[in-house]
Amino acid sequence: MLYQKSKKEVLEEELFQNPTSEYRAAPFWAWNCKLDKDKLTEEIPQMKKMGMGGFHIHCRVGLDTEYLGEEFFECVHACEEKGREEDMLCYLYDEDRWPSGSAGGIVTKEKKYRTRFMVMSPADYVESEEEAFMSAAKAVRSKDRKLLGTYRVMLNDEGYMTGYERVADDAKEEGLWRAFLEISGDTPWFNDQAYVNTLDKKALDEFIRVTHEKYYAELKEEFGKSIPSIFTDEPQTTLKGVLFSPFDKEQVITAYTDDFDETFTKAFGFSILERLPELFWEAEGGKVSQARYFYHRHVCQRFSEAFGDNVGDWCREHGIELTGHMMNEWTLHSQTMALGEVMRPLKSFGIPGVDMLCDRRELSTAKQAQSVAHQYGREGVMSEIYGVTGWGFDFRNHKLAGDWQAALGVTLRVPHLTWVSMEGEAKRDYPASIGYQSPWFEEYASVEDHFARLNTALTRGEASVKVGVLHPVESYWLYWGNKVQTATKRQGLEENFEHIIEWLLFNLIDFDFISEALLEEDYVETAGPVLRMGAMSYDVVVVPGCRTLRSSTLSKLRSFRERGGEVIFMGEAPGYLDAAESSEPKIFAQSCTWIDFNKASLLERLEKYREVDMECTPVEGDDPTRMKHKENGSRTSNMFYQMRNDGDTKWLFICHVNKPKNEFVTFTEKLRIRIKGEYKPVVYDTMTGDIYPVDACYENGNTVLTDYEAVHDSLLLHLLPVKKTDGYGAEKRRMAQGNNAEMTKRKGPVLPGNIHYFQEPCTYGLSEENVVLLDMAEYAFDEGEWKPREEILRIDNLFREKLGLPQRMEALSQPWVHAEEEKPEHMLKLRFRISSGTRADRIRLAMENPEQAEIFWNGAEIDGQIEGWYVDKAIKVLPLKELCTGENLLEIWIPFGRKTNVEWCYLLGDFGVRVYGSHAEITEKPKRLYYGDYVNQGFPFYAGNMEYGIREDMDEGILYLEIPQYRGALVQVFLDGRKIGNVFTAPYRICCGKVAAGSHEITLKVFGNRVNAFGAVHHADHTESWYGPNLWRTTGNRWAYEYQLETMGILTAPYYWIEGCPSTAGGQK
Repeated sequence: MLYQKSKKEVLEEELFQNPTSEYRAAPFWAWNCKLDKDKLTEEIPQMKKMGMGGFHIHCRVGLDTEYLGEEFFECVHACEEKGREEDMLCYLYDEDRWPSGSAGGIVTKEKKYRTRFMVMSPADYVESEEEAFMSAAKAVRSKDRKLLGTYRVMLNDEGYMTGYERVADDAKEEGLWRAFLEISGDTPWFNDQAYVNTLDKKALDEFIRVTHEKYYAELKEEFGKSIPSIFTDEPQTTLKGVLFSPFDKEQVITAYTDDFDETFTKAFGFSILERLPELFWEAEGGKVSQARYFYHRHVCQRFSEAFGDNVGDWCREHGIELTGHMMNEWTLHSQTMALGEVMRPLKSFGIPGVDMLCDRRELSTAKQAQSVAHQYGREGVMSEIYGVTGWGFDFRNHKLAGDWQAALGVTLRVPHLTWVSMEGEAKRDYPASIGYQSPWFEEYASVEDHFARLNTALTRGEASVKVGVLHPVESYWLYWGNKVQTATKRQGLEENFEHIIEWLLFNLIDFDFISEALLEEDYVETAGPVLRMGAMSYDVVVVPGCRTLRSSTLSKLRSFRERGGEVIFMGEAPGYLDAAESSEPKIFAQSCTWIDFNKASLLERLEKYREVDMECTPVEGDDPTRMKHKENGSRTSNMFYQMRNDGDTKWLFICHVNKPKNEFVTFTEKLRIRIKGEYKPVVYDTMTGDIYPVDACYENGNTVLTDYEAVHDSLLLHLLPVKKTDGYGAEKRRMAQGNNAEMTKRKGPVLPGNIHYFQEPCTYGLSEENVVLLDMAEYAFDEGEWKPREEILRIDNLFREKLGLPQRMEALSQPWVHAEEEKPEHMLKLRFRISSGTRADRIRLAMENPEQAEIFWNGAEIDGQIEGWYVDKAIKVLPLKELCTGENLLEIWIPFGRKTNVEWCYLLGDFGVRVYGSHAEITEKPKRLYYGDYVNQGFPFYAGNMEYGIREDMDEGILYLEIPQYRGALVQVFLDGRKIGNVFTAPYRICCGKVAAGSHEITLKVFGNRVNAFGAVHHADHTESWYGPNLWRTTGNRWAYEYQLETMGILTAPYYWIEGCPSTAGGQK
């Protein structure tokens, strides 16, 4: 058990204020280079300084030490031991990259364990070459196949199937279709092997033997102690395809395996091969196919048993938890394509998890995993969080993204990603690095402490959820056919799925999804008017427009209804039972509550089950100049909650969900919070660690209190029974202070009074040297002629193409697979022309592997003496000689082979930089810095932190600052040399305490990021949200040679005001 301390009778004040390691995040720690024990163990205290409680050992792109080999495990041992020294946990990961199952290709070297799939093909189809590889289990074609059957399919003029027939395999007539079982070909993503057969338990047994048993043999003494879990990542079946139209003569690929028909026949009483065309074509008259429905059901069951149940059972028997997440969890479409459904495969996970990429609001993804955790009594939910968000993702969004997921059950945060190294392709492996390479890493504990404190409360007790919603994914399976004839039906089901989630959550009625597969397996018969699903009991079950139900589901709903429970049917009643036409569901619906499929009807019917409500009033008031076009109502529209029962007390967490349309212009809201039942509320301030009671009143058996929140704020309340306040640790002591207003009343917001804008900064300072990005150069291959200027990553792939070497891209095999050291036999020459309007006695060059290159500066060879590193220890710094006014010439000659990484370089120094389109010029260092984008003030590629020094004359009183518009991770405030605190949440205000009349020095330190030095600075599609490796290699109108730089710094003048004095002096603009 991970959260053993949460089983104690009360939450101790010390644990809340200083949470221990199990409550803290454990990032993906990307082992992405040649492993070095000393380097690895140096990084563990850095993660601890960031507030992390552990680390996931996660092999990523660039690993150059044999996976699961002797040297690899020497490093694992060293890190686990160092983690214990630092009171940190060592979490395991079960794969070389992802998806899990092939053990870096070790398992699938044996053909019998490789994934296989069905190909439904026109008999006369001419196959094309394999398209680009990708980092997923997409089918990789081969010639290794066997014929399963040949079919004649009859379609009417509209493309609907009027009949089909299985014919002799040697039939020659036109228009026939042939089904093949094909074994996967090789792909570089699985280290020139293949993905594993996730429908075959024997293949997964081999995966367990190669991976899990090896870890156990090496580390069994720490299983369940310093090693709490092992992470499995994106397991999946072959992605199921569909035809675009019924008349298409294209191949369709779908999930299948050698004995699939045998087990299918045993389960359902007929052969799927005899009815195979029903998987791909729609029947005349709109009749749904039971064969199709059972096919998807069987794929999901086999996958769940072979992977999740199999690996989960092994973990449980060996004293650790299985955590991780499935592939494509979000929509009905995505989970049907990759799995069938998400909830059934998560059943045997000790800590079921989600993958939350691109800062999306995948409410369904989180709610599905949370529901499984609730129903199987799991102690929490894992989230692989912050992935694919890019270098510019700041602290305010770290908090907001984490808060709404915490409200939906996430307790084990796995930040994506902390790189061991930025060498080579690793630096484009879904940045940012949440580690020492980011200039804000030492401040990250201010975020992590908040979530760790929150976890100490939200891992206590049990979830309070009264509403169950039947998951509609099995109805979606009915329409998994060609797009022309089924897409509209599927889109309707998808929209209903999204609506039901949003209508309930944003209107503050919590619920759990109920998987029909899990209901069939783990329903608990009970005598009361509740539906018991595992550890959860629901007072009401909603059937949200499902088209079919399992017969087992209908039976259990009937029993629940007969015992006094409420069943609500929304919209059209199901017309099918196990996908066979039936009137039984409709007859049953007529005996239940039956409502239209709309928000108002649903909320009205569920009102009696409500536990929490919140009304919202803008503190600043409404804008009288703006016309109101529609009624929003008074209920909050952007908040979630989680309620937990903890003995006879409750915990209530409230937070915001969606990002504001404008992060700079935000407003404080007054919340009137109504809680069912009478309680004495105690605030547990997760940002500061303070604990204090707040005033409440009682109306009609409800507790009502007022709070003030801005768009990044959240609130954690401990609700104590009105009749009992003794025995609750910290609260008992706080309550005893009685009428102390400072302790018993949560203050309202401090609104700006007579504001004064700060003067322009009088000084500024950089935390590291300014930088010129060297990313475009003239080039020559070997003894060839010099070619015109080109971007360096493109030059690299041009040379690789010329030499017949694999391209550097998203999907490439790992260096450890090619362990032999090839002596580079070729030479790549790069020439940079650097224009300077000033001279300097000394500048420095930052690049990777300078010791392997020949470097010439203005014609003179540089000896390559290393004097430090820039951003990452793999990017080494060496001095150059004088920078001349005019043109300077830098040449770098790089020995080139298969494992060579050609990367951008950097000039460092005390200068300014001006960008013109795709060119940059060195200038004198700016004498002053002004508010506004500092990219345009001489620092276009600067990647460190920036300090603004301000001097102001002020009156005596309490000083408040507001920094409403900034771009950076956060802003740190200093007053007269004393650190006041960090600002990163709206409304970006901070109280500096009492100041004396006179002149004061304010320092505002903006923590930057690496986006303009290491980001995709030539990617021109600013709507792109997938910040992955291929973003640096876009083409066409998505590419620009001209620099696409992001805004940085304090963008508008901050302002201040003084409270507690009759007037203010100075500072007015």
